[in-house]
Amino acid sequence: MGFSALQIILVFVWVFIVAIDQFDFLESLYQPIVSGAVIGAILGDLPTGLIVGGTYQLMTIGNMPVGGAQPPNAVIGGVMATVFAISSHLDTTAAVGLAVPFALIGQYMVTFLFTLMSPMMSKADQLAAKGDTKGIVRLNYLAMALLGLLFAIVCTLGMLGGSAMGTTLSNLAAKYAWIMAGLGAAGGMMRFVGFATLLRIMLSNEFWGIYFAGFALATIIGYIPELSGSALLLIAFVGIAIALYDYQTRVAIKQAAGSGFAANGGDDEDGI
Repeated sequence: MGFSALQIILVFVWVFIVAIDQFDFLESLYQPIVSGAVIGAILGDLPTGLIVGGTYQLMTIGNMPVGGAQPPNAVIGGVMATVFAISSHLDTTAAVGLAVPFALIGQYMVTFLFTLMSPMMSKADQLAAKGDTKGIVRLNYLAMALLGLLFAIVCTLGMLGGSAMGTTLSNLAAKYAWIMAGLGAAGGMMRFVGFATLLRIMLSNEFWGIYFAGFALATIIGYIPELSGSALLLIAFVGIAIALYDYQTRVAIKQAAGSGFAANGGDDEDGI
């Protein structure tokens, strides 16, 4: 299947937008089920786009960035899976499998961009100290534009090159494994830096028990083959349940305390 110039331009623009959306904007447009439908509509096959996007969404439902560590990228993977399914008339599972190398490239690209932009944080601090809000805005726009361009270029080349592009990227990753290993190590270190930053800001003494309980639960579930693939999702549900219970308990305590205070206050006022 050939692509018209208009289709290529529209895909380029859409990928540019959703690449930024994964960190800014609505933070929902980049989801494969949304992006797959849009790509399918652009390429003239909306049903296939919905099916492939929904399938890829299920595959990535347990993936989430932890600190600076990135999972295989859902933006590039979802877009390329849809492109392969429509252009080459592939089965959904085959298209998703063929898009995995692109998703891994997206993972490395995000880690690379984070590493590239990290020295800019000192520049942002200097601009903040000067009260230069426009300079900070320009710095953020630069990072977003770089991310959008990198993703859009990779997806456009993937459209034009098809499966040969995926094979080439896989071969390059294998040939220059030391670069990929370095980026992987950087991503692994950023995971712990991210956790340390979150703990420094958010953790208080009352949360240590929940922290260790979550760590133990993650370890236990991770050793159960049938559950390990969805471990993060299961732990997230447990965390939501604990958070809801804690919230409801605190609200009930505050309401009870407020009612008692109002009653006592009224008695005091009558006494005065």
